[in-house]
Amino acid sequence: MQQLEKLIEDARHSVGICNSCRYCEGFCAVFPAMEQRLDFTKGDINYLANLCHNCSECYYACQYAPPHEFNVNLPVQLAAVRQTTYQSYAWPRGIARGFEKSGLLSSLFFMLALIVLLGVATLFSNGLSSAPAGDFYAIFPHGVLVTVFGLAALWVVTALIMGFRAFLKDTGEKPGELLSWKNVKEGMADAFSLKYLHGNVKTGCTYPDDEISPWRRRFHHFTFYGFMLCFAATVSGTIFHYVFGWQAPYNFFSLPKLTGTIGGISLAIGTAGQFWLKRKADPAIVNIRQMGMDYAFIAQLFLAAVTGLALMVFRETPALATLLVIHLAVILSLFITMPFGKFVHGLYRLGALIKYAKEKPLH
Repeated sequence: MQQLEKLIEDARHSVGICNSCRYCEGFCAVFPAMEQRLDFTKGDINYLANLCHNCSECYYACQYAPPHEFNVNLPVQLAAVRQTTYQSYAWPRGIARGFEKSGLLSSLFFMLALIVLLGVATLFSNGLSSAPAGDFYAIFPHGVLVTVFGLAALWVVTALIMGFRAFLKDTGEKPGELLSWKNVKEGMADAFSLKYLHGNVKTGCTYPDDEISPWRRRFHHFTFYGFMLCFAATVSGTIFHYVFGWQAPYNFFSLPKLTGTIGGISLAIGTAGQFWLKRKADPAIVNIRQMGMDYAFIAQLFLAAVTGLALMVFRETPALATLLVIHLAVILSLFITMPFGKFVHGLYRLGALIKYAKEKPLH
């Protein structure tokens, strides 16, 4: 608790200095949002922390950054606060504490446990040895997969809704007032375009160092839209199965297969690129405590992409059962840990952007 209070106080000290200086007010949404306030509650600091995209342009422009005695380092200070919101908003909080302490190890351990569990389950699958080539359902029946992943999806949605409710309460917002069509449309447009990773000069942000680069924004686009295409593949496959009665496997030029393949490639490129940039990042703008959680999320998404692609390529071979077990374990672990890891930063950042859209007419 004392550590959290110190993080909040350090961030409050820095935003107070920034609010007086205002040199960076045109850089991103954080500074205009800051100028709407003369005093900063804990909820205000949490809101600004989730509004920050960690581009670090303000750090390199700041005359009060270290080694100045004022020690203004908003990217690191707001990142440290932002990480605490992943746990404080999470539901249930008890599980979140384990991921907060060791996100990478917790995620990998859970993934390996699922691989072992599903691997053992294949030994008891009926007809495994005589399963037709490429037939997933001979290993795990369709009903079993639907039940398991349906429950996982229900868990994720419930936990994310509870977390978002906690975010709204903390920032003093009521859903009916905040979530108007105008605010949601503007906030989603800013989120999907990654507007605040374009930087002050509109060509990129100062990451992984003080040179302007578009690559962080590009790799985020590869990751996000790759993930959405993979999700679209699942949805279209569900529609094919239940609406049209078309059974998997589908041919390569079908909608589920094309969106899944393109999405998987895009997701692999995006996550590999983000890992590369994080490895090169200037230590002065890195929140060390958050790196384990960041790497865990990137690793899960990367493994989801490459195991899915491998499963498509080798599904007609004896490697089918092994690859299917690994892929399902990766996807299931990604789903179940979503509410406690780096994934939720997208949800809270979207909420912060919607709140900023609501405040815009005031300035």
